[in-house]
Amino acid sequence: MARIDRRREPRFDDSDDDGVLRAERRPKRAPARAKRRQSRSFFGALVYWSFTLGLWGAILGGGLAVYYGSRLPPIDQLAVPKRPPNIAIMDVNGELLANRGDTGGAAVRLTDLPPYVPKAFIAIEDRRFYSHWGVDPVGVGRAIMRNVSGGGAVQGGSTLTQQLAKNLFLTQERTISRKIQEAILALWLEHKYSKDQILELYLNRVYFGSGAYGVEAAAERYFGHDAKTLTLSEAALLAGLMKAPSKLAPDRNPEGAAERAAQVVAAMAQEGHITEAMAKAALARPAQARRDIGAGSINYAADYVMDALDDTIGAIDQDIVVATTIDSRMQMAAEGALTQELDEKGAKFGVTQGALVALDPNGAIRALVGGRDYSQSQYNRAVSAKRQPGSAFKPFVYLAGLENGLTPDSVREDGPLNVKGWRPENYSHEYFGPVTLTKALSLSLNTVAVRVGLEVGPKTVAKTAHRLGVQSDLQANASIALGTSEVTPLELVGAYAPFANGGIGVQPYAITKVTAAGGKTLYQRKNFSLGRVVSPQNVAMMNDMMRETLLTGTARRAELSGWEAAGKTGTSQDFRDAWFIGYTSRLVAGVWLGNDDNSPTKKASGGNLPVEIWSRFMTVAHKGAPVAGLPAGAWRSETGAMPEEIAKPIDDLIGLFTGEPKPAPRREARPAPRPMV
Repeated sequence: MARIDRRREPRFDDSDDDGVLRAERRPKRAPARAKRRQSRSFFGALVYWSFTLGLWGAILGGGLAVYYGSRLPPIDQLAVPKRPPNIAIMDVNGELLANRGDTGGAAVRLTDLPPYVPKAFIAIEDRRFYSHWGVDPVGVGRAIMRNVSGGGAVQGGSTLTQQLAKNLFLTQERTISRKIQEAILALWLEHKYSKDQILELYLNRVYFGSGAYGVEAAAERYFGHDAKTLTLSEAALLAGLMKAPSKLAPDRNPEGAAERAAQVVAAMAQEGHITEAMAKAALARPAQARRDIGAGSINYAADYVMDALDDTIGAIDQDIVVATTIDSRMQMAAEGALTQELDEKGAKFGVTQGALVALDPNGAIRALVGGRDYSQSQYNRAVSAKRQPGSAFKPFVYLAGLENGLTPDSVREDGPLNVKGWRPENYSHEYFGPVTLTKALSLSLNTVAVRVGLEVGPKTVAKTAHRLGVQSDLQANASIALGTSEVTPLELVGAYAPFANGGIGVQPYAITKVTAAGGKTLYQRKNFSLGRVVSPQNVAMMNDMMRETLLTGTARRAELSGWEAAGKTGTSQDFRDAWFIGYTSRLVAGVWLGNDDNSPTKKASGGNLPVEIWSRFMTVAHKGAPVAGLPAGAWRSETGAMPEEIAKPIDDLIGLFTGEPKPAPRREARPAPRPMV
């Protein structure tokens, strides 16, 4: 009964106004309280899941860091790799020709640079460099927002420290694993080194395009001076290259480099590193990259120097400065003469390549061009290409004859010759009967050269050439007189040097001194020669004979006003090679033209294109130099002008070598004989 008493029955005494009876209603919950409970529930869930996801993200990130960090060497074993040594190659006047070595430029101290140089890099690459600890989350976030919004990325996400870590320890691949390792190493670098030390390392290691590593190499490469004297506009241009060094290199893309440099100047002004006036001045006078010395041909000479260093000082484990004999002015003149002639006439004569070597009579190399375009082919034809010298080899044949009792006035028969079935002929297929050795050499008559070679013996000819400096193996047979054994341009030019210096054998060289960066001398060239290889009397006779080549012979196109010059043309079989080696008392220069595949040219001979290149180069090389004659002795030809019956047909022969008819030979006055000097 008690349970019945406690039971609540429906009430029938209350009714709505419409008289409908209803059960008792419970009071409703307040709406605001329900909303507050829902808000607290959502916020709590958000916090919970954010914390949970963050925790798992941290765990995952930590796991990745541990995993990729474990693939690095132990941190306590990490050390900044020693910078590979730089080799600064200087010309004869002390000007930089090229930097060689993996980093390309000598190390420079941060304190030695103008203050705006490092600030330019900070402004455009990592403006929070001095406030972050190696990895900059703010910078990364800013870069992401700019990329997402399409506003253009003035700065990248990587800090300078990260970029340095990548350059020092990692590859250039773009992967998540490398970025994680990069961040780990950046933190280690920040712990190990000060900010200024990191910035200094960065400036000395970063790549600036066009083969230049480090700010010093870049300053020399693009502006021709050291990094200590960089202007504000030049510093801005270099800092701008970090975005895309190869693409923005000012020697390849001057417009793009200038546009990027303007952005750097603006960023520097925005960050307060420079005043508005300084910014306006820099923008008004943007930096201009210089044209590279020799437009690349200097690299042939630099390659030769690098090869010679192996034999000079051996292994290189420190920065060195190499003083050379190369003359920048002559190098540019040599390249200009070669490329201009080939551009103008190369296609007409079927010639695609060439080389030019110029030496002082003592063997010092002044210019060395190993090809038409270094950027297209680094093969150094001046040093490495062995080709048949043709008639340019004949001076050694005639010298052997003089040393065996002949004289320039000795007469030999120019006529048909049969050497065990081999019948050498002149290019004209004509014969001129008795001629002097002087005329036979100057007009490159083959049968006379072969007769003299057989008279003294092929082995004697080979020994004579080797004694004067030819190093290649020579086939001691009858055809050696016509230059059928292959030689390089450098050794052939070097073997002509005794005719220019009075008979002293030389070894071509380019290095005079090597010093360490601190000034310690590692190598000093001493006076060295092969000793006397030709007697003064024979030098005088050979000079008299080869001078005739330029006066009435196959090299009559050679022009060198005011200077006494001599030399010899050469054309190999089927016009495959064209040579001219000519010299004065100041310089010995040789030109070779041909094709790398040894295909025949379109009748390019020693008397046309090589002579013209030689003349262009030698005119520039001798400009301003005091005139001096060739070494002479007591001997002098007693014969007068060549008889008309010999001169006229020989004059017709000249056209075959030079490509155009020539007037009757015209003998120029010879200087009076003088004592040997």
